Amino acid sequence: MKTERLYYSDSYIKEFEATVVSCEKAEKGYKVVLDKTAFFPEGGGQLADTGFIGDAKVTDVQEKENVIYHYVDKELTVSDKNNCKLDWEQRFLRMQSHSGEHIVSGVVHSLFGYDNVGFHMEEDYVTVDFSGELTRQQLDEVEEKTNRYIYDNIEIECFFPDENDIESLDYRSKLDLKDGVRLVRIGEADLCACCAPHVKRTGEIGVVKILDFMRHRGGVRIVMKSGLKALYDYREKYTSVYDVSVMLSSKQHEIASYVDKKIKENETLNRSFNDFKMQIAENDKENLTYIGDTALFITSFYDSDMMRELANYGMTQKEICVILSGNEENGFSYVAGSLNFDLMRFAKHFNSALNGRGGGRGTMIQGKLTATKENISDYFNNLDLNSL
Repeated sequence: MKTERLYYSDSYIKEFEATVVSCEKAEKGYKVVLDKTAFFPEGGGQLADTGFIGDAKVTDVQEKENVIYHYVDKELTVSDKNNCKLDWEQRFLRMQSHSGEHIVSGVVHSLFGYDNVGFHMEEDYVTVDFSGELTRQQLDEVEEKTNRYIYDNIEIECFFPDENDIESLDYRSKLDLKDGVRLVRIGEADLCACCAPHVKRTGEIGVVKILDFMRHRGGVRIVMKSGLKALYDYREKYTSVYDVSVMLSSKQHEIASYVDKKIKENETLNRSFNDFKMQIAENDKENLTYIGDTALFITSFYDSDMMRELANYGMTQKEICVILSGNEENGFSYVAGSLNFDLMRFAKHFNSALNGRGGGRGTMIQGKLTATKENISDYFNNLDLNSL
C-alpha cells in the first residue's frame, strides 16, 4: 500500500500515531510498513530518520515503489497502533543542513550559472559538487549572500505545482522531472525540486559556513556546515585557537603572523644547526680509525646525515667505511659506504656477526646492530674482505 507521508504536510511532526500494516523478518531485525509516517526515508542526498515505533528502535528507513519501509530491531504486531517518535535533534540538524545547501546552490547558480551536480549529507558536514570552478573569493561572496538570505528570515515553501504550471516554472533539478514534482521555494534565493523536509523559515538555519573546497571532475566540491553544526565547528576551532594562543603567548588574531615568524626563525636555526653538524663531521675526518681495508668511526650522538657525510669521505680513503652511532645498551645505528666493494655481500657477513639488520643499494647501506664496542673492534681487526 502507498504510505501517507506526514512530513510533506508538516516537517515539524515529532510524534504521531500510526498503525502497523505489515512486519516482515529482514536481514537484520524487521521491516515494518505503517499506514502513515513522519519518518523520512533516505533520498535526495539526505540520510534516513531514526527514532522509535512503540518500543522498537528505528535504525533505517527506505522507500520502494511508494512504500516506506521502517527497519526496526524487534517484531511489531500487525494492526496494532503505536506511538511513533522521531529523533528530533537529528532531524532538525539535517533540515538546517539541507535548507542551507539549497540557498548556497541557488546563489551559486544565480551568480555564476553553475549547476549542483552532486550533494551528500554526512552526519557532521555536507558536500556539494558544482559544474564549474570557484575561487575562495567567489565562495566568500556566495557565503555572505547566503547568510543575508538567512537573516531575512524568508519563508520556505514546499509544494506540488499544478501540472499546467510546471512547464512555466524555472526550477533547479538534477533529473528531468515532470510528474509528481515537489518544489522547494526560498523567496528569490532558490526554486528546486526536492523530496526532503526543510525548516519553515531561513532564520531557523542560523548560519552557513563554507569550510573547504577542492577541484572535482572539472568543477568544484565544497564542504559546508549549517546551523548548530556550524556553531559546534566554530566552538571546536575557537578552543584550538585559544589553546595555541596561550601556548604561544600571542593574541588570537595574530597567531598566523606569529607562527610564520617562528617558522622562519626555526628555518634559520635549522640551517645553522645543520651547518654545525656538518662541521663536526668534517672535523672528525681526522678521527677515523683505519684497520686494514676499512675506515671505522664509533660515536654516540651522530644522526644519519652526519654519518653519511663522514662515510662519504671515509670510503675515499679505504675500501669500506663504517660509521656507527649509539651505545651498547640501546644498540648502534650504522652507515657503510664503498665505491667499489659489493656492500650487500659485506652487509650479510657484518649483520650476521654483530646481530644486525639492514641493507640498501649502490654505494651506501644502513641499518642497526646490537653489540659491544669490543665485539665491533674485534670484528674489524679480524676482517678479511678478500674472504667474503
